[in-house]
Amino acid sequence: MIDFGIKDAIDILLVGGLLFLIYNLMKRTGSVSAFIGVLVFILAWLLVTHVFEMRLMGSIFDKLVSVGVIALIVLFQAEIRRFLFTIGSQQNLSFLKFFVHVKKENDETQDWIDEIVTACYNMSRQYVGALIVIQKRSSIDDIIATGLQIDAIISDRLIENIFVKNSPLHDGAMVISNNRVKAAGCSLPISNSVNIPKSYGFRHRAALGMSQESDAITLICSEETGNVMIAKNGKVSHPMTREQLSKRLNSIFEIEGLDSADTEEKSEE
Repeated sequence: MIDFGIKDAIDILLVGGLLFLIYNLMKRTGSVSAFIGVLVFILAWLLVTHVFEMRLMGSIFDKLVSVGVIALIVLFQAEIRRFLFTIGSQQNLSFLKFFVHVKKENDETQDWIDEIVTACYNMSRQYVGALIVIQKRSSIDDIIATGLQIDAIISDRLIENIFVKNSPLHDGAMVISNNRVKAAGCSLPISNSVNIPKSYGFRHRAALGMSQESDAITLICSEETGNVMIAKNGKVSHPMTREQLSKRLNSIFEIEGLDSADTEEKSEE
């Protein structure tokens, strides 16, 4: 008689939820086929070793599995990093706010957000392309190191001057960290996702790649259309109005420092 209890039911539900979460992550990064291939291999290994108990074939599969774990870490390092960011995101850990008191500094936050929003829409009216990365919790020192170190107060004039057409820093990204402009002319990782719309250009792919490899927020000012969008959590929003962008940034960075409440506005996704 099979002994099936409440713990077994919970175990199955947890495994199913974990597989579903990993599947959605792989789907966003265009790695679903590789994920399905790994599942098929694991299923075959379980059948050979535990169901049919083939000792020779099972020993071969065991060797492949021991080596395959390292190979999977190398192959899916970006996806694994993204998975860990998803698990540890402020949105998923929002229940901690009931136990940890966090002081808000709304006035200071509003000031630098207003400067960024003003710069974005001044550039938008003139069809000036720009990429602005705003750091949250994960370190992006490797991205900062690729550009010109600045460490200046955030202002709309500084941002607009950096992205003036044909300037040396125009094609790179600006990085904002700890309420300061840390660097400009930075290189961002380019997304290789197969699900990217054909209408997306280099800036969109770079912003999407940045959002897939970190929890940073990237603002995109399109040089072709003048649209302003946000790349976040492996997704690019629809074009936003000035009011929508201001509201969205304030909802993300409303907590002191760079730990955000990160409230999702589904209508903009």
